[in-house]
Amino acid sequence: MMSERVIVIGGGLAGVEAAWQVANAGYEVDLYEMKPVKFSPAHHMSTLAELVCSNSLKAKRLESAAGLLKAEMRIFGSICMECADLSEVPAGGALAVDRDIFSQLITERIENHPKINVIHEEVTKIPEGNVIVAAGPLASDSLSDDIASLCGDGLHFFDAAAPIVTLESIDMESAFTASRYERGGESDYINCPMNKEEYENFYDALINAESADLHSFDKRKDVYEGCMPIEVMASRGKDTMRFGPLKPVGLRDPKTGHRPWAVLQLRKENSAGSMFNLVGFQTNLKFPEQKRVFSMIPALKNADFVRYGVMHRNTFIESPRLLGGDFSFRGRDNLFFAGQITGVEGYMESASSGIMAGINMVRGLQGKETLVLPETSMIGALSRYISDESVKNFQPMGANFGVLPPIEPKIRDKQERYAALSQRGLDDLKEYLQGRL
Repeated sequence: MMSERVIVIGGGLAGVEAAWQVANAGYEVDLYEMKPVKFSPAHHMSTLAELVCSNSLKAKRLESAAGLLKAEMRIFGSICMECADLSEVPAGGALAVDRDIFSQLITERIENHPKINVIHEEVTKIPEGNVIVAAGPLASDSLSDDIASLCGDGLHFFDAAAPIVTLESIDMESAFTASRYERGGESDYINCPMNKEEYENFYDALINAESADLHSFDKRKDVYEGCMPIEVMASRGKDTMRFGPLKPVGLRDPKTGHRPWAVLQLRKENSAGSMFNLVGFQTNLKFPEQKRVFSMIPALKNADFVRYGVMHRNTFIESPRLLGGDFSFRGRDNLFFAGQITGVEGYMESASSGIMAGINMVRGLQGKETLVLPETSMIGALSRYISDESVKNFQPMGANFGVLPPIEPKIRDKQERYAALSQRGLDDLKEYLQGRL
C-alpha cells in the first residue's frame, strides 16, 4: 500500500498546482524547489511560480484555445488562476499579470498551507515513494541525468521543432497526397508542390528573413549541425533544399503529370490526422517571419499555424512512449510527471498538467481509477496528445483548437466554430466529472 506523503519536485507553475491539489485532498506534501540555493540560467526570483519569458497568460475570451484551457482550470480550483486574477494588469484581451505579485501570492499560499512543507534544496535523483516530477525545461544537470537513466533514450535536451498546421487550413487544390516512389499509404503525406518561380521567390524570402535571438543557454552547435534550421540550409546554396527536405524525386503531381520543381511534404502529427508537420522545416526564424515566408508555399497560403518552429533548450521526455494519459509513468503507478517536461508547452498548459498529476496522484492513493479527461476538452486533448503512441518525432504542444476533434457538421465561420468547440469542451468536461470529483 502506498504511503500518504507525496514528494513534488519543482516549484514552478506545474509543481505548485500539483502540490495544491494533493494538499487540499488532505495529504502531506514535500515540495522541493532548488531556488534560492541554486538558480537555473533563466531564473532570478527566489519565489515560487516564477514567470520567465512573459507576463502574458494569453487570451481570456472563451472562444480561444487559451481561454478554454483557463476556463477548465478554474473548474478544478487552480491556484494559478486564482492568483492571476488577483495580480492582473491591463492587457486588452489577454490575461497579463504583475510577475512579482503573481509569484508572491502563490508563494504565500503554498508556504502557509498546513499540509505543504517547502524544502529549498536541489533534488539530484528521483526518490522512491509517491513522486511528481515537475522540474521544468531547465531541470538541473544532475536531475536531468537521473531522468535520462530512467527514460533510456527518451529524454530530449533540445527542442528543434518544425511548424505544425491544421489539416483544414491546407489548400488541397494546390496539394496532393502520395508517398515518395509510392511507398507506404497514399495519404501518409500531403505534398505541397512549387514550380521554379514559386520556389525561387520562397528561397529569396527565406534567406532574407529575420531570425530570433538565442539566449546563451539555448546555443547548441551540435544540435544545429544534426538538425539544421531550414534557413541555414538555404543559405548554403539555392538548390540545397531541393536536394534535402524539398527534393521532388519520387513524386509526380497528378494535376500536371510532371515532377514538381520542389515539394514540401507534410506528415501527420497526431492519430486523428487533424494536424500536419512541415517535414524538415526546423527553424529559428521569428514567428511572424515563419508565417510570412512559409505561407508563400501555395498550399499553405491560408495555413493556420498551431505551433511555430523553435530551436531552444527544452528538456522534455518522450511522453507518448513513457506516460499514460493521466500523466503517470508507465510501469510505476506512483510516479507522475507534470509541466513542460511532459511535452505540454506554455505556462497554463504546464499548470493544467500539474493539476491533473496532483488529482491522479490522490486518486491512486485512494485506490480510485485515475482521470483521463474527454478528448473534446483542452486539458484532455493535450493529455491524449502527449500519450498518443502513434505520434512520431514527438514535439511539445501548446493549447490550440487543432488538437480537438472537429465539430460536425463543420461550421464555416471561424469564430462561431471556436465558440462551439469551447462550449462543447466545457459541457463534456462537466458531464464527465459528475460523480467523479
